[in-house]
Amino acid sequence: MSFTQIMDSRLFKQTIHFAHGHDGVQLAYASAGRGPLLIKAATWLSHVEFDWLSPVWRHVLGALSAHATFVRYDERGCGLSDWDVADLSFDSWLRDLETVADALGIERFSLLGISQGASIAIAYAARHPERVSHLVVHGGYARGRLVRSHAPAEREEADMMCRLIELGWGRDDPSFRQFFTSQFIPEGTPEQHRWFNELERISSSPANAARFLREFNAIDVTSLLPQVRCPTLVLHSTRDLRVPFAEGRLIAGAIAGARFVPIDSANHLILEQEPGWARWLAEVHAFLPEAPPAHDPLFDTLTARERQLLDLLAQGRDNAQIAATLGVSEKTVRNHLTSVFSKLEVDNRGRAIVMARDSGFGKLRH
Repeated sequence: MSFTQIMDSRLFKQTIHFAHGHDGVQLAYASAGRGPLLIKAATWLSHVEFDWLSPVWRHVLGALSAHATFVRYDERGCGLSDWDVADLSFDSWLRDLETVADALGIERFSLLGISQGASIAIAYAARHPERVSHLVVHGGYARGRLVRSHAPAEREEADMMCRLIELGWGRDDPSFRQFFTSQFIPEGTPEQHRWFNELERISSSPANAARFLREFNAIDVTSLLPQVRCPTLVLHSTRDLRVPFAEGRLIAGAIAGARFVPIDSANHLILEQEPGWARWLAEVHAFLPEAPPAHDPLFDTLTARERQLLDLLAQGRDNAQIAATLGVSEKTVRNHLTSVFSKLEVDNRGRAIVMARDSGFGKLRH
């Protein structure tokens, strides 16, 4: 069963909560999964409810929620957080991350920064080294567009993008927003492009989106990179159209001991259908801390043969493969599964797999 199928079958649930920032701004944050805490620093194009089963984000959300308590939040001015806000500065974004982390009540956790969220994650890790155990950065930059280049053409292009947002972001016609979509996911499917165009429209107002972009252009956390002390994994698409590949190299080169992983892709956000997704997921899972297997007394009711069968089931084997491995008939496998489902108090194969994996079943032996 793929992570998309798991998400679509509603085996994973998210809960949405609210916290209040330092200036009273209401921030929406969502939590899903079980295991070590992983917080994603907010980005401007986000909507914690709309993203949940989207064709652009669902594979990432499902995969990370399967191995962690995964928390993400809508940036002030976006999604379900307050839109009418006076302060959209870098300092306010950093303080909002502090607010969400404090609201969760967990002293130490892993941090994920994607795109502009990478600079916020880097600043938080430098300011709070005692709280961040692992840092993952994807498609990130330490220098905004107008910091990494002072060429007149770059400034003119940056101003043009802000004007384009102010003029066309909120229109029913998606052609203005398609310009940005084509930079974020140039190799996306028509469905993914349609969804991302709609995300842009509903996630923020044209005025806020332009304010965000102007602030992004001035970001500079290069001086903070040497202050990051936690284990760090930096991933970047080799043909990224939104953030230059060189920016990922810069981050990895300035953080002591950071590991750099190039991903063969033109997409700023890695999509489920591309080969680079499998490598991205494998690298991130291998890097982040594993959850200790949860012990559920229901597993104590299983016989030795039922535990053996459940282990194979959690590896993704079908009935025929399980039967061949155990040297029994498929009918015997079906009978055992009926007993296992009853003892675990689940009503289908998918729920049994999730429950078994959470308890340490399904690990391939070498």
